Amino acid sequence: MEDGYGLLDQSQAEEPGDEWEEIDVSDTEADQIARKRDREFNEFRKRIKDADQFKVAESVFDEATFAALYRLVQGGIIDAFGGPVSTGKEANVYTARAGKHAQEELETDDTEIAVKIYRISASDFTDMRDYLVGDPRFEELGDKKRIVLAWTRKEFANLKRARKAGVRVPQPLAVERNVLAMEFIGKGTSRAKRLDEVNVENPQTAYEVVREYIRRLYDAGLVHGDLSEYNLLFHRGQIVVIDVGQAVTIHHPNAEEFLKRDCENIASFFSRQGYSVTGNELVSYLREHADPYP
Repeated sequence: MEDGYGLLDQSQAEEPGDEWEEIDVSDTEADQIARKRDREFNEFRKRIKDADQFKVAESVFDEATFAALYRLVQGGIIDAFGGPVSTGKEANVYTARAGKHAQEELETDDTEIAVKIYRISASDFTDMRDYLVGDPRFEELGDKKRIVLAWTRKEFANLKRARKAGVRVPQPLAVERNVLAMEFIGKGTSRAKRLDEVNVENPQTAYEVVREYIRRLYDAGLVHGDLSEYNLLFHRGQIVVIDVGQAVTIHHPNAEEFLKRDCENIASFFSRQGYSVTGNELVSYLREHADPYP
């Protein structure tokens, strides 16, 4: 790893704003398409289902998920699918070739984007509820479908807010139902390495970058909630924060508990890398230097 880590210039970041974006989890056009399938949608669905890379993950793709992908193709976000990048308890991530609109948004020659698909049948959706209830952007949620749809839109909103605050996260492109399209952090179709997978040559500098990102998130009214070396990537000389779906606002009843846990995780990792720091020291730094808006 390089010594600089490319901390983003916060003066170039947009102000996060004072109001939280309302997040709608009502039926989308994708649900409507799924209920009333047309010939083009059926052909699209068949192409995806017959692709070798999707046969092992067919349980991820219900009818409305196919329709959500179909909408992203129609909207110029996705041109063609690649293969799986990662699988998790709640979601699978795939590469895709960027459509025209996605390339314009990214302003890059990179042709790959990431497509994250949350399972409506996620077995631990109760854990999702713990991060959603108490967030001022959401009302009390009901069934499993609404929880997963809310989670997907929440990650999209959190990515936008983090970028405005000057935190290096994947650029969000579009969200349709339980499908999130965003910048792919990697080279070709290979994802960037996590911090636990690289040799951290200058742990103090890397720690200070991560500490600054936690502060910027907090200033923007967010706590990551699950920050560790496993969701920090190293890419093109920068540390990139990923997996912000569970991030909560500072007004969430568990925000302080989540913040302390994030600080403990980060301090523990960098201590193992040779830079001595404690979670309490990181929390104290944030208390002194962070200035979250009300």
